[in-house]
Amino acid sequence: MTTRAPLAAIEIGTSKVCVLIGDLHEDDQLMIIGQGVSPSCGVRKGEVQDIDHVVSCLNEALEQAEEQADVSVGEAHVVISGDHIQAMTNRGTVPVRSEGGLVSEDEIEEVGDLARAVVLPPDRGMIHSITQRYLLDDQQVVLRPEGMEATRLTMDMLIIHCLRNRIKNLVRTLKDVNVEVLDIAFGGLMSAMSVLTPEQKQGGAVVIDLGGGTTDYLVYADMAIAHAGSLSVGGDHVTNDIAIGLGIPQVQAENLKKQSGSAVVSAPSGSPTVALQSDGGFAGKNIRLSDLQTIIHARMDETLGLVKDGILRAGLRPEMISGVILTGGGAHMDGITQLASDIFDRECQVGRPRNVSGLAVVTEGPQYAAPLGMLQYALRSGKRGRNAGLLDRLMRIFTN
Repeated sequence: MTTRAPLAAIEIGTSKVCVLIGDLHEDDQLMIIGQGVSPSCGVRKGEVQDIDHVVSCLNEALEQAEEQADVSVGEAHVVISGDHIQAMTNRGTVPVRSEGGLVSEDEIEEVGDLARAVVLPPDRGMIHSITQRYLLDDQQVVLRPEGMEATRLTMDMLIIHCLRNRIKNLVRTLKDVNVEVLDIAFGGLMSAMSVLTPEQKQGGAVVIDLGGGTTDYLVYADMAIAHAGSLSVGGDHVTNDIAIGLGIPQVQAENLKKQSGSAVVSAPSGSPTVALQSDGGFAGKNIRLSDLQTIIHARMDETLGLVKDGILRAGLRPEMISGVILTGGGAHMDGITQLASDIFDRECQVGRPRNVSGLAVVTEGPQYAAPLGMLQYALRSGKRGRNAGLLDRLMRIFTN
């Protein structure tokens, strides 16, 4: 293997463990040179529950990616999800003391520190602090306040935080495969970074990442990241509903969901049917498509409705969002864009990764949006290789 340091992103999800290895192309575009995917075990709703099982899956995915890219991964950027991730907006205000009443760089830094100074419960740690907007004298909204006249400068900052123990368990898991964690980021934010165009950000958009055990979402409104959240509901809940509702094994339910499922009910009641073959003690039976679609529709309607409720509770109005973009493995489900469009009353489409080349199976798939966004985030923020300041910040999250 080559000795150059690779840029690696890892996502330990409920349904799969994914490792992507990227490199910077001559045109400054991200190129994917390695991919490893292993069915996940030991993870539930985005939370590591059995480190030994996760380590086994992670080793398999790492070996695949390393062999394909011809590199050895010793450090990586990690994507996290789960309903323990929460978001809040905090406001800071400082007087403008500079000569002539013009906002200075020092005052911008001061108001940022104040907006970031959130007191969280002892079991929680901040993972992102994102500037939303600046206000001059509590009224005028500006993008760049430096050099503008005011008596007070205000900043609204989105704080995304999570449970510390979930992060600690991820770090321990990566240590067991000799991989050092360079950064940790929220999957919903990374998916949005991967798929959104500047026009979509400007017009307002909600990105919903439909995963196996979680559903992450992030909202752009008024040219800023306005809200974020995560639900402990995903594709495995749909599978479980099918298994219980139709009286079939989980494996059969998962296959049926992927091969014949739809988020909208389009089949006529009573017909047609799908024949399930006998397997592993299961006698086999005929399943009405209308029954299957009804079960899937009920769960997905509830899930997307919860996302919409969370956005409305955050004080965001429907007219602030011009479109809905779906990512994650659930974005492949038939009828899902139609259902999302009906629920949000907005145009809906499947998000495709942007500004990336290399392996087609990765660069064209919405299920890879989060780890691809993680790689792009690492490139843009310069967090490639060891970063003492970043590691200090992570250690404060893990040990405080």
